[in-house]
Amino acid sequence: MRPGVYQMKDKSGKIIYIGKAKLLKNRVTSYFHAVEVHNAKTYKLVSVIYDFDFIVCDTELDALVLEASLIKLHSPKYNILLKDDKGFSYFRITGGDYPRITHSFRNDDPASTYIGPYMSAWTVKQTCEECNRIFMLPTCNKEFPRDIGKERPCLNYHIKRCMGVCRGGISPKEYGEMIAQAVDYIRNGSKESVERLTEEMNEAAENLEFEKAAKLRDRIAAIERAAKVQSIRSGKDINCDVFALSHNTGLTAAAVVKYRNGQLIDKENYFIGDEGEPEFMRSEFLMRYYENGREIPGLILLDGDTEDNALLEEYFRKLAGHKVGLAVPKRGENLVLTTLAKSNADEYLALRVGRTSREITALQDLQKLLGLKKIPVLIESYDISNMGEQTRVAGMITYKNGRPYKAGYRKFNIKDVVGVDDYACMQEVLRRRFTHYLDGDDSFSERPDLILLDGGKGHVAAVREVFDEMNIDVPLFGLVKDDKHRTRAIAADGGEIQVNANRNLFRLLTEIQDEVHRFSINYQRRKHKMTQYELELTRVGGIGEKKALALMKEYKTKQGLKAATVEQLMQTAKINRETAEELYIFVQDAF
Repeated sequence: MRPGVYQMKDKSGKIIYIGKAKLLKNRVTSYFHAVEVHNAKTYKLVSVIYDFDFIVCDTELDALVLEASLIKLHSPKYNILLKDDKGFSYFRITGGDYPRITHSFRNDDPASTYIGPYMSAWTVKQTCEECNRIFMLPTCNKEFPRDIGKERPCLNYHIKRCMGVCRGGISPKEYGEMIAQAVDYIRNGSKESVERLTEEMNEAAENLEFEKAAKLRDRIAAIERAAKVQSIRSGKDINCDVFALSHNTGLTAAAVVKYRNGQLIDKENYFIGDEGEPEFMRSEFLMRYYENGREIPGLILLDGDTEDNALLEEYFRKLAGHKVGLAVPKRGENLVLTTLAKSNADEYLALRVGRTSREITALQDLQKLLGLKKIPVLIESYDISNMGEQTRVAGMITYKNGRPYKAGYRKFNIKDVVGVDDYACMQEVLRRRFTHYLDGDDSFSERPDLILLDGGKGHVAAVREVFDEMNIDVPLFGLVKDDKHRTRAIAADGGEIQVNANRNLFRLLTEIQDEVHRFSINYQRRKHKMTQYELELTRVGGIGEKKALALMKEYKTKQGLKAATVEQLMQTAKINRETAEELYIFVQDAF
């Protein structure tokens, strides 16, 4: 068995995926075995593979280099392709007596001056904000000198974020000097700006221009504060790129955060698409990211392992011409950096899929805590509610992507259990639910990623018997409440798992448990009311339980029943006029 590169092709012969393998035969055949356990991305790929080809290589590094060049040549549909569609960014200095400094994607205004282009829009935006704050430049919508003296200063002036041009007293010449200092700061950085401003401050002090010297001193202090904010917490002059992935709803995004000389200089987000195996996705993403001549630092921090860290280190060393290390931090300041990158990836993916980062994080934490194979996108929860033997029901709620999915809510009446037995009731409900699923019932066609029972280890053990009997393989756990009716733990086959320490997860599980309890008890109360109405109706001669139930199903409420005519009562309950008239009088008097 040899290393090499394989090329998957569709029916037309077009290459749709290129990969490398340490052992070609094992890797290629794995695509066509146990297809049902593949992730969404691999499953889609396998469904359209019509043919494949392969190239044997001497070493795995040779295979990695060949894979990179072939992907660049063919741009296969199912490989990660990082297309740079951001365009260039510029600093724009508008014209006029009171120019503004803003971020722009275009440089086509002849009345403005531009600094750039820059590849990173994030860096330009951040620097613009920083520059306007340090030099107290106006960022409002007012136009100067037209609006000078027309309105009171805005909040920015009062919190010392703006010099207050709108108040008057700042000449175009004085304002121009501040713009020049700001542009010098953008072009040359904080260190050189501080040196120049310090010279001007000393010169102003020697000329007894103390007010000017004080303003320059404040500007120097603001620049130094901004430089401190930019620094990494450790203050070390670290140079590294930090990568992290985020998964949700079967999709993946990545974030790259770059540090140079101890300062955060850039942040990039990428939407990758269908979720795959994390190790392979990290490897492929890193290969694509650095293939177009990007600077490769000596340290690359990751939120998890790649397919082969050592192999990628060797590849990047040859590509960069210097030693490159890949690391997955477990503690310390580097872990802080990967956590920050992960938060950026979560936020970006949350915007793409319409979910908050809190919801995404909670589902990821739930997956890790319970040791699930995938993020639980579809969660079902069950609760039994009873009021004696007459009114026993169950509620099933569904959460999809961390939010209630009302289309997946279901109600169950307990039919087969004799006496008050929560365990037996839960068994009946889950048996019926998965009988519908196995029979192909459209109302129960979706297979959940996780089932949460409102109850402890006893409930889990009881339902586990049903799952073993029906050969159902769905992760199953219970939700345990404390004495204040708050979710305190998750019940598993082997014991309890505490959740109180994780705020996002605690919030999600409490919300699920409260929702399933609300849903089931509301149904139980409505059911109990209908049962009471039915019992009252059976006091009328000729009205039995079935006829009473038919009447309540048709008219829903006492008011609806009271509004019914004699003819309508005859038709609904299938009774003669004499009985209907007696029923009508009873309803009018009793209700």
